[in-house]
Amino acid sequence: MPEDNFASASGPRVRFAPSPTGFLHVGGARTFIFNWLYARHNHGTMVLRLDDTDVERNTEASVQSIFDGLRWLELNWDEEYKQSERLALHRRAAESIFERGLAYRDFTAAQKQGSGVGDQGSERHDRRDAAEGEASSAQGAASPQGAWLFNPGMRELSGEESDRRAAAGEPFALRYRVPRGQDRMLRFADGVYGPQWKAADEVEDFALLRSDGMPTYHLASCVDDADLRISHIIRGQDHLTNTFKHMLIFEGLGAEPPRFAHLPLLVAPDGTKLSKRRHGPVVSVTTYRDAGFLPEAFINFLCLLGWSPKNDREFLALDELVSLFSLEGVNRANAVVNFKDEDPFDPKAVWLNAEHIRALAVEELSRRLEPIFEHAGLNATPEKLLAVTPLIRERIKLLVDAVSAADFFFVAKLPAYDPSELIPQKGDAALALRVLQCAEQVVAATPFDHDSLEQALRQAAASLGLKPGPMFQPIRVAVCGRKNAPPLFETMTVLEREVCLERIREAMGKMA
Repeated sequence: MPEDNFASASGPRVRFAPSPTGFLHVGGARTFIFNWLYARHNHGTMVLRLDDTDVERNTEASVQSIFDGLRWLELNWDEEYKQSERLALHRRAAESIFERGLAYRDFTAAQKQGSGVGDQGSERHDRRDAAEGEASSAQGAASPQGAWLFNPGMRELSGEESDRRAAAGEPFALRYRVPRGQDRMLRFADGVYGPQWKAADEVEDFALLRSDGMPTYHLASCVDDADLRISHIIRGQDHLTNTFKHMLIFEGLGAEPPRFAHLPLLVAPDGTKLSKRRHGPVVSVTTYRDAGFLPEAFINFLCLLGWSPKNDREFLALDELVSLFSLEGVNRANAVVNFKDEDPFDPKAVWLNAEHIRALAVEELSRRLEPIFEHAGLNATPEKLLAVTPLIRERIKLLVDAVSAADFFFVAKLPAYDPSELIPQKGDAALALRVLQCAEQVVAATPFDHDSLEQALRQAAASLGLKPGPMFQPIRVAVCGRKNAPPLFETMTVLEREVCLERIREAMGKMA
């Protein structure tokens, strides 16, 4: 059922529109996830649109990074488009707005170059649009705040003169003719921030087409949103002020504007907006993937940045997120991602990942660990890894932790370790040697299953006058190469008798 009257009766059409000018930012991933959840909660349609009209900054590496990140999340979308394949539509729309008298040609030479934006957490305003505005500012009219609004010499140019200069091949930018001097207020109701308004006199005559004929972000985005019948636009709060311009473009197109909802920004502990330049790779989605986060845990974490479920729970499976998600739960305050230089991941993200790891069935966790061990160069056969997985599941927070927790299961020879680790507390090398000699005899003669090994080794400890702890420590270090290891008897049965005997004998040699 739709959550409220913000959702259309036939189900909403939402979109995520990244610009391939960089990696997939965690803020962009959260925007995608919130759109996806809104669509799935309301039985709507999720559209992925690549806003790739900024040809100077687009790169194939960025396209690959965006798709790598989105595919890792394992959230499918229903329709896919490339904005660069729709340029003719954008230009026809600009011409239509011009023919209605709602735009004019600006022949002022652009003095600077810039670039466009998309709908990612790292998005920036269209600097090229601003540059072309600044080029006309010398003769422009100014607001009381001093911001450039329009160039009267261009805005009031006669149609005949404009046509003549265009026909002569003089380059121009096409600008929206924002209403002036009518006390008009631009308004829209935001799904998160509530009623928004701004005087039209405070909005500059923004560019629709650049002087090279390419559409600006503002035009292309709105034309595509109208053509693709996008009903709800859910995007970052840094686009809130853009929406006043977009409302004018939809009016110029004669199209019903979508509903808007703007999401709070993701910020660092110092309050600054997350950026790769300032905060490094922690702001990239693929960093979390490569560090061993589960996609479902990462989704769970991002959802809690700026949104709260009504039941106040934190550990949430994907189907629960779909069921609970609503824009009513989105906060207005910016969301802090808590990380430190020495610990790049938010502790809550790591905790949630550990919880999701423990929630996985052993078979599924084992399957997900296979590429981790393969990448580490360890020969972890699926059968043996399946046996090891339940022994380490409670001991790992990230998938990559499994390598350090279980590498000794998959090597022919243990790495070098400090022989003093074999010596029990309040014991000496002679005691360690006696324990290992006794253990060798027990392991060689005892049926090799958990219960039999435990019973026999506890009896051996009693015969040596030892408590279980001092007896088991030398054996654990001998077979695992470390004190901190999974449960001893389960570990030994997985390693099997001959491996255990070989390692115990090697440890005896260290104490001789």
